[in-house]
Amino acid sequence: MTIETAEARLKKNILIVDDHPFIIQGYKNAITRYEPNQYEFSILEAKDCESAYHVITNPTVTFDVAFLDISMPSYEEKELYSGEDLAKLILEYMPDCKIIMLTMFTEFLKLKTLINKVNPRGLVIKNDLTFDELLNAFDKVIKDEVYYSKSILEMLESHDNSIEIDLFDKQILFHLSKGTEIQDMPQFIPISLNAIESRKSNLKELLNVVGEEDLELVKAAKNKGLIF
Repeated sequence: MTIETAEARLKKNILIVDDHPFIIQGYKNAITRYEPNQYEFSILEAKDCESAYHVITNPTVTFDVAFLDISMPSYEEKELYSGEDLAKLILEYMPDCKIIMLTMFTEFLKLKTLINKVNPRGLVIKNDLTFDELLNAFDKVIKDEVYYSKSILEMLESHDNSIEIDLFDKQILFHLSKGTEIQDMPQFIPISLNAIESRKSNLKELLNVVGEEDLELVKAAKNKGLIF
């Protein structure tokens, strides 16, 4: 490769966030093989919400494309509980970043909520993922197109409605899943105890949970993809 060719290549900053190192390596292998004569990629990686937070909020770096796993270790101090929260953080700091979200979950509710709240440029079910699939998704997104994998498209075509919850509901479910007592939740969630209890009751009704056991509510929420 000549010096002129190297200088002519477009430079792109890529962020990959996943808590499985071998998956990160797979993404890197695919990205570096994409149009090597046209693009030069600088790739940064993070393994959880906390490390991703520090990378995203670093004012010296702006990303062109971000690959985010939806399920990963949380960073409660900054109220980051998933790749969905990281996507919102990225859009706050760098609204032009193109986000590709990947997940093992196939629950329509969760995926529909992601599309409505984050509107990622790419959304891929990991079970659909092959080397060629990843390259195809990356190609579409980097060309400013939208890419949904086959399973996503099939689900969107076969459903027309879903349940949606807000941030406070999600925080309540998260803390229930961690065993936090309901009376202690106002320490972590900025609403009153009465409001938390009311929301929990509404969530049980929404998810058709019968009985008083919080574990049943947590189980129903996980089955619907609302928490991980």
